[in-house]
Amino acid sequence: EPAPSPSAPAPLPPPLSRQPSRAAGSEGAAMAGCPRWAAVLALPVLLALPVLSRRAAAGCASRGLCCPGRDPACLSTGWRPDGSHGPCYCDQACARTLDCCHDYAETCPVIPCVVSQWSGWSGCAEPCKTTYRVRRRHVIQEPRNGGEACPPLEERAGCVEYWTRQGTECKQSLIPALITTGGFGKARKKRAAADGNERGGYCVEFQLVAITPGCLHSHHSYTHWMHYLREGHTVCVECQHPALDSRSLHCYGDGSGSKKNQLLHWQAVGNPQCKGTWKRIRQLATCSCPSVHSFLFI
Repeated sequence: EPAPSPSAPAPLPPPLSRQPSRAAGSEGAAMAGCPRWAAVLALPVLLALPVLSRRAAAGCASRGLCCPGRDPACLSTGWRPDGSHGPCYCDQACARTLDCCHDYAETCPVIPCVVSQWSGWSGCAEPCKTTYRVRRRHVIQEPRNGGEACPPLEERAGCVEYWTRQGTECKQSLIPALITTGGFGKARKKRAAADGNERGGYCVEFQLVAITPGCLHSHHSYTHWMHYLREGHTVCVECQHPALDSRSLHCYGDGSGSKKNQLLHWQAVGNPQCKGTWKRIRQLATCSCPSVHSFLFI
């Protein structure tokens, strides 16, 4: 055979492939073409990646944090709303300071207060005087994580009980007369007539002795009539059937049975700050009260 030409180059080996074989797996892909010592050093790093990932996503749930108000100690580490990673908080204030952990809203949901229905009204706190009655409700679910606070759990309303606990009628001189404007009586008379219960009433004249400033300082439309109350004036108060007690046939607070010149108490309905004292002058069988200074017992 002829000798090869000295000018022909020697054949080169095939190039190494950069693509790992499918069966090599991710470890083979990572280690392909690397020295043995490099593979040994890289293995712990690869094994630590899942641990680092879990730590990066820490947040509130992993530490069981949900703190009221502003609490610097309510601190974790994780992703923040701005996309950065680092210290983050799990307290209510973080929503305003924008440094909540990524899972705060899910881990610490806003829960409002939930209360029960109102109970029935109690009886009057005390008999024979202007006092109050009470109704209550209780908390079913306390507010959490900045939820709406609980509403009032107790409510009071004005109340007068005209009979003692023993079932005897209160002395008239101890009960303040509850009065309102005379115009209220027109509608009340119509209702009584429609029910077939209308009976003759009476009127009582009183001289106003003392009036609290609250009578003049109320500006609601339904309290304008109180501005006509003046110390020294004589007022006429009508006792109509709807306000008559079925047993005594008197309106409570009319001063029947009181001594001459005895100071009696009255209170305006609709304004607890408007009250005072007066003296009973006389009772009139036929009512002829003037329109301005005409009032009603309630």
